[in-house]
Amino acid sequence: MIIYDLQCPNGHTFEGWFEDRKAFKDQSRKKLIVCPVCGDTSVEVLPARFSIKGGPTLSENEENKSEERATVEKFVEFLEDNFEDVGAKFAQEALKMHYDVTEKRNIRGTSTEAEEETLRREDIKFFKVPIPRLDS
Repeated sequence: MIIYDLQCPNGHTFEGWFEDRKAFKDQSRKKLIVCPVCGDTSVEVLPARFSIKGGPTLSENEENKSEERATVEKFVEFLEDNFEDVGAKFAQEALKMHYDVTEKRNIRGTSTEAEEETLRREDIKFFKVPIPRLDS
């Protein structure tokens, strides 16, 4: 497994996990790698960053966790503000929008593996984002 730092032309950076370099190239060529912020499929691998540092102190650990939590909270807030939660009807709503039965809009929700396979067969693009619970 290889983890690449990726960037879209709009400067958004994100991480991608691939079996190998060939898998990245194949997925990139097929436009399967999508920026989670803007949806652009023209992504590039960033040069690897490398550093060696001693272990963080307790206060650095607490600060890092606080920063990570703030980032996750901001991301969750963005999703809640900009995507309609359709719950378990995600696949149904995506199909309706794809076939112009309902107005196109940003949606979020859950789907089963079978529903996801149907969406893929219908060439409907979607992006799965695991969202951590913030109440723990």
